[in-house]
Amino acid sequence: MNPVSSLSATILNTTFVRPAKFYLNGFSNIPNVKYFYCFLCFIYIMTVVGNSFLIAVIYLVKTLHTPKYMIVFSLALTDLCGSTALIPKVFDTFLFDRREIVYEACLSYMFFVWFFASVQSWTLVTMAYDRFLAICFPLRYHRIVTKPVIAGVMVLEWLVSLAVIASMAGLIDRLSFCGSLVIQSFYCDHGPLYRLACNDTSLNYIMAYVLLFLVICIPLILIVLTYICICIALSRIASGVERWKALKTCTSHLILVSIFFLPLMGTNLAVLTSYIHPNARILNSTLTHTLPSLLNPIIYSLKTEEVRKSIRKLCKNNRLRNTQKNSKK
Repeated sequence: MNPVSSLSATILNTTFVRPAKFYLNGFSNIPNVKYFYCFLCFIYIMTVVGNSFLIAVIYLVKTLHTPKYMIVFSLALTDLCGSTALIPKVFDTFLFDRREIVYEACLSYMFFVWFFASVQSWTLVTMAYDRFLAICFPLRYHRIVTKPVIAGVMVLEWLVSLAVIASMAGLIDRLSFCGSLVIQSFYCDHGPLYRLACNDTSLNYIMAYVLLFLVICIPLILIVLTYICICIALSRIASGVERWKALKTCTSHLILVSIFFLPLMGTNLAVLTSYIHPNARILNSTLTHTLPSLLNPIIYSLKTEEVRKSIRKLCKNNRLRNTQKNSKK
């Protein structure tokens, strides 16, 4: 039986049709796709472990209660929430073949995936700004980058992302779906969803470009401009050793920027400007939404000397407490 035929729709009036359910058609006709599900499961488990561990370390070690690690904490929290919003539902949908999704759940699904992606994008901009001030204005860094300032920036990023993504979901809610209800994606993605509508989608088309610019293009441009300023500042440093030492502090962030923005930008530009096979887009989008969250704590934080010292300190304190407990017995 065709799954589409089982999807009923609630007709609100003669011109507006709101479907009861959509059908997610991702991962269709992909050979050995269960191996990919196993890979996603591994990614999700390691993402939860890595980011939860990093959040716990930053919370427990008071020496890490600095503006820089407030940004890292926000990134880890965003990675954890974003992966949790996406991957478990992917397993439920495709591994257990529950591809039908209720209309309201579909909008919520889309909202949370895009919301956390937006916050992650702008958190990377904040990290670039932090590196810019540390290298270009080292004497004024601690006066400019304070806890209240970073807290204000973080709150602003979350609120603006909330407003923009909520507007995107609200514009979907005004559409009428009187034709196909099959979403050619592995989740309720904005583009594949609004293209199913049979009334005017011009505002949704504009919103797609707004999202492209606000979540991908503008943050990436700001980061590139920041690093141009950093390179100019480093070129004025006479010592090559000092120049390399300063540049080395940026390498981890540059890797994070590359693995987050390049695949995301490539996929969205390909969809908007040319044809890309649905399965290729789905696989690429899946990795784009999941791999950065796995790699962020490893690349940017867990390998830094400051965090490693904090982890050793926590382990030492834990051993001392256990020793004291045993001696009392």
